[in-house]
Amino acid sequence: MKVLITGITGFVGSHLAEYILTNHPEVAVHGLKRWRSPKDNIRGILDKIQLHDGDLRDLSSMVGVLQVSKPDIVFHLAAQSFVTTSYSAPIDTLDCNISGTANLLEAIRICGMNPVIHICSSSEVYGQVAKEDLPIREECPLRPVSPYAVSKVGEDMLGYMYWQAYGIKTIRTRMFTHSGPRRGEVFVDSFFSLQVARIEKGMQEPVIRVGNLDSVRTFADVRDTVRAYWLLAQKCQPGEVYNIGGDVTMTIREMLDMLLGMTSYKGKIEVRVDPALIRPADVTLQIPCADKFKSETGWTAAIPYEQTLRDMLDFWRHEIQR
Repeated sequence: MKVLITGITGFVGSHLAEYILTNHPEVAVHGLKRWRSPKDNIRGILDKIQLHDGDLRDLSSMVGVLQVSKPDIVFHLAAQSFVTTSYSAPIDTLDCNISGTANLLEAIRICGMNPVIHICSSSEVYGQVAKEDLPIREECPLRPVSPYAVSKVGEDMLGYMYWQAYGIKTIRTRMFTHSGPRRGEVFVDSFFSLQVARIEKGMQEPVIRVGNLDSVRTFADVRDTVRAYWLLAQKCQPGEVYNIGGDVTMTIREMLDMLLGMTSYKGKIEVRVDPALIRPADVTLQIPCADKFKSETGWTAAIPYEQTLRDMLDFWRHEIQR
């Protein structure tokens, strides 16, 4: 069996590649990367995977990569994934995520291939959900409030359309918050963890910059996430959409308090709201119902969020010394 991971050099893509190599060594792992993509996240597995230069915005390069890799499963994880950046670069976000997904699916159609294709949408597509509609189910209306969320609605619907129109075996996921080592520093718990690590080393003043601390999130570990994605490709139904999420729900403030309880810094750390970190429109209530996915796969989250947070802090402690 061959798999192709778009975004293999990223946070989730690198963890997925590691999971497959460790647990399914008979599977050949191919990865799509741009020529300038840093390889830091995959430096430990470079000799075990096959990388292909290409760009999702270039249809011809997608055709070429598919013709060489001939995947049985495609995990489409590549995206512009930072909500804040989508406000400052909305057109780029829409182009990367929607046009890129369209090119990938169109290339598969042109090549006449028949892989299972995981389309990674996002819980952000639901927007701000009323309390009476919790937990969020797949039937919940889509009310995107950021360019990123709009782009993920586009990806989501493209996946559905290519299944309906051409029988291309897309399966869509709406993954809720997931974290762990190698999480990009622009994402909230990783951003806080990096600041704590820098404070411990005397590299910044003992002040944590924060945005909205009252937002409620349900957290999962990335290593549980990639295990879920593998099960999705094996057991779930083409044309369907699945919520996936962890079991730990808390406010961002509670998450920060947990993190501060892990620090080796002996002094007082100030928490300071930075207006630059407040989004124009924020999604403040994300609690998923993942019953549909769990019933079809048997998946449950196994890694406690406290371990996720500690591993992320340890990752940054190591990285700032490199």
